[in-house]
Order: sequence, then structure tokens, then C-alpha cells
Amino acid sequence: MRLGAVTYNVLKDWDVEAIIRNLEASGFEAVELRTGHAHGVEPSISSEARERIKARFQRSKVRLLSLGSTCEFHSPDPAERRRQVEIGKSFVDLARDTGALGVKVRPNGLPKEMPVDTTVANIGASLRELGEYAQPRGVEIWLEVHGRDSQNPPVCAAIMKAANHPAVGLCWNSNPTDVTNGSVKASFELLRPWIRNVHITELANPSYPWRELFTLLRQSGYDRYTLCEAQESKEPERFLRWYRALWGELTRACE
Repeated sequence: MRLGAVTYNVLKDWDVEAIIRNLEASGFEAVELRTGHAHGVEPSISSEARERIKARFQRSKVRLLSLGSTCEFHSPDPAERRRQVEIGKSFVDLARDTGALGVKVRPNGLPKEMPVDTTVANIGASLRELGEYAQPRGVEIWLEVHGRDSQNPPVCAAIMKAANHPAVGLCWNSNPTDVTNGSVKASFELLRPWIRNVHITELANPSYPWRELFTLLRQSGYDRYTLCEAQESKEPERFLRWYRALWGELTRACE
């Protein structure tokens, strides 16, 4: 289990060089480049730029782990779902070309005008199509546990069962809705079969059981990354060093 970062929000104003330089200096080992940020790694860039990005990360100590898209498949409108799937495919191609392992997608709620079961089936079908496209390209699709109502663990478990594809998994998002009676164990055990990536937020927040989460991850054999997705800081370099130290203490207690 290793530490990385999402460019949302601490790293959002840095280009690729600054991301690599500052993460290396702070002991972070991976990054998820969220779309719309200053790094500029988007589906619109040229093949030459993709090669440069891939080569630059390969020369660094920081892994380009994933691309954080905002693709979402909960819309009642089939044309909109189709549009989102095609955008997702463009991120898969970008991930393949730059050496990233995963593309993060999300649900962003459950439309009230449609039955939940229908929305779950629609999201699952879109994910399955995207997974079928991604798998032969060596890319995984990670559905973020995200959105009002849709972030509830039973909903995400139902979506994974509907998708039913080996290239499709979940990105644990460290939401308050994970917690029942001060514990995330029930939510974790429900979603564990599909967890492929982990977002962690404010480690100083006492209302979230971080030690329990890290213990459960370790006990489950999780050997990927936990990615910092924290609030913006006026002193981002110092914040990253502090975050790395706190993460080290919290995870050391779980050994």
C-alpha cells in the first residue's frame, strides 16, 4: 500500500513538471491527473505530447497511475449516456498512450424521475461497454463511489454486479456514508471485491476511522495506492510533507 495524490485540489494549479518535482520531494509515489487542471493532459493532446508525458513520468519516481475523468452514466437520456461513453473511450486511449493504468469515472446522483434499479442497470451497461473497450488496451475503469445517494455502498455494489466486467472496479472515496456506528467495516466488506483504487481525504478528520480503513486494506491484501484528495492549501508543498508524515503514522499503526 503506497501513497499518491489526485490533482484535485492541492495540485490543481501545477503543470506536469511541478507535479513530479513536488511529489518526488514529498515522498509521494503516484498521481491521478484530474481533467480540467493545469497539467493539460487531456484527450485533445497530440500523439507526440502523449509520448512526451509517458516518457517524462517513466524518468521520474512518480507513477502516472490514472486519469480522473468526470464521465458519468446516470442520465435518463440515452443520447447523453452514449456521449459520456464516447468521452470515456477517449480517456481510455489517452491512458493507453501515456502509460496510465486506470480511468476514473463516476455516478453523480440518482435521477428522481427514474427508478433506482433502472439507473443502476443503465450505469452498469455503460461501464460494461467501457470495460470491453478498455480491457484489450491494458486499461482499467474505476467507478468512484460518488454522488448524492449514488455514493451509498449498496448502490455501488449493485452497479458493480450490473456491470459484471473484470476491467471495471471501484474507487473507494472515503465518504461519510461509508461509516456506520463509527466503523467502515460493513461498507468495506461489501465493496472489497471491486476496490481497485482508493481516494483518501482529510486525515486529521476524527470522524472518519482512518486506522480502521488502513487496517482493513492491509488485511485484505490491497497493494495499490491511496491517493490524497484534500482541500486546497495556501502552502501546498508544506501540506504534502505534513500529509505524508501523518499517512506514515496512521499506516504504521496498522502493521
